[in-house]
Amino acid sequence: MNALRNVLIIGATSTIAEHTARQLVSNGANVFCVGRDSEKLAAITQDLQVRAPRATIGSKAMDLCDGQLHAPMLEEAQAALGSLDGVLIAHGTLPDQKACEASVATTRHEIETNALSVISLLTLLGNHFERQGGGVIAVISSVAGDRGRQSNYVYGSAKGMVTIFLQGLRNRLYKNGTDVVTIKPGFVDTPMTDGLDKSGFLWAQPETIATGIIKAMRKGRQEVYLPWFWWGIMQIIRHIPESIFKRLSL
Repeated sequence: MNALRNVLIIGATSTIAEHTARQLVSNGANVFCVGRDSEKLAAITQDLQVRAPRATIGSKAMDLCDGQLHAPMLEEAQAALGSLDGVLIAHGTLPDQKACEASVATTRHEIETNALSVISLLTLLGNHFERQGGGVIAVISSVAGDRGRQSNYVYGSAKGMVTIFLQGLRNRLYKNGTDVVTIKPGFVDTPMTDGLDKSGFLWAQPETIATGIIKAMRKGRQEVYLPWFWWGIMQIIRHIPESIFKRLSL
């Protein structure tokens, strides 16, 4: 069981990460929040400090696609918290698939944001927790990474890359006592999904996903679908024969 006393949250201005941070500090955790939007980040950290006056709440605004800033940020987070029990990586974008199809530059940017920046952070974090001898690394991937679909295959391929990387990192760090957790949410009602049809039972609220993330981090789960029923849905989607799947408008 992972204690989650001192937690680094990367992409803290995302709605899911914000709700996760709130639940963590309400349970006595100290957090260091990293995000790109400095004003939103300041508002979130101020709110967390009000919710938990005795907690250590640190923050840093930065462009997470700038890999040169990753190592100094991790050093700053550890200095602020004293140690790192856990890390949640939650940053990312939901690209316009048609815009990606029309532009190589847009496609490369989305892959950089949703995959390569995450892998850069994971490389450094893997080395840190290997030296430390334990802890938990959790990353928000997506059910979209389980199979390429015509409606979002740029986003899905980026998330699929992260998922495979996490599998290898999990295998590497297992003997060291570090848990590597892949979080695969389905449809979540957040500003990132504004513009999509949110009717139907498949949609979940961010606070529900946050509760599931913390539970998975504490228990050191390997891969977790949130809500749980997405495991069954993706089992079906993954096993549809390609000859049939390519004919579907998914």
